[in-house]
Amino acid sequence: MPIGAFAKRVGLTTSALRFYDDADVLRPELVDPLTSYRFYGESQVLPASQLRQLREIGMPLSTIGRFFTVSTTEAALLIDQQMAKASAEAASVQRTAEMLKASLVADPGIVIGALSGPVIAAAIDEVLASTVHDPEAPALAGIRLEADPGSISLTTTDRYRLATRTLVPSKASSVSWSGTLVGEDVQATLSWLRRSPTVTLEVSELSFYFRAEDGVAHCRLHTEIFPDYRLLLGSLPEVTHRLTIERRQVLKALEHAPATIGLRISGGRSSLLLSGTDMALNGTAKGLDVTVWFELTTLFPALRHALGNDVLIDLRGTYQPATIRSADDGDLTTLVMPCRAGLPDRTTPTA
Repeated sequence: MPIGAFAKRVGLTTSALRFYDDADVLRPELVDPLTSYRFYGESQVLPASQLRQLREIGMPLSTIGRFFTVSTTEAALLIDQQMAKASAEAASVQRTAEMLKASLVADPGIVIGALSGPVIAAAIDEVLASTVHDPEAPALAGIRLEADPGSISLTTTDRYRLATRTLVPSKASSVSWSGTLVGEDVQATLSWLRRSPTVTLEVSELSFYFRAEDGVAHCRLHTEIFPDYRLLLGSLPEVTHRLTIERRQVLKALEHAPATIGLRISGGRSSLLLSGTDMALNGTAKGLDVTVWFELTTLFPALRHALGNDVLIDLRGTYQPATIRSADDGDLTTLVMPCRAGLPDRTTPTA
């Protein structure tokens, strides 16, 4: 194939092919000694396409030269290393952009409280599992933050789970405020927050800021309405069953669980139904005999992010939201939706 036809075939320009030839990365199969025209063979289509993709992910030519000489395993490792480098660079760019945006405003606005950086980072981690990216409801990817003089709460929901974490600020404010933070902006600040002993929370008309000694992180605010979760909580039926379980025991069992799990109360004892096996749980159970089914992808994250080992689970019947609460060491509360008759059923969201 002449260079022009080959360039179209592999998605590269003729000038790029000449460059890669001169750089000893992709040599043509044949060069006419009289005209110096370059010709490429069918066997070069795949490496040329791979070369184009490697350049798209930013791999330098020196590494690309190694890519085509090492084993498949080593080549895959080179790709992973390049992706890790690209991710780190992207995070650095985003962090710099946030600092730059924050610098545009000399005084971001109102202080709504101050918290330990590691504490607020952990709380964000705990509720992020209940977010979801939904183009029709962008606010569900966000974190609802509500500040009162004595408390700061974080709330998230993906319609099938709802998590609320309440913190007591180290420095309270007399100002009350609420808004929905863009989740990806908040997530990008986590590593920085964990390294900041004290973080002040500040708000302006359209932005939210984490301010620490070494800088400021900016988070956008959603303009879309966050679901009225308080209306949901206020309309929940009465609790019919209450269990106290050991979180670590259940999480270990769920590591190899099927897609749906039954939570059973029988004779004042609780157990898990896993692929037909009835596994007794340590703890207590109150209420009449009942079995409630959950999807693994709903139940596991809720328990995984609970605080402490002792967890309270309140049931309200077979198809009503269940509440998972930490029995000590905090006040993280998560609502999870059951599924029907042991079969996945995402038709009845919580919010």
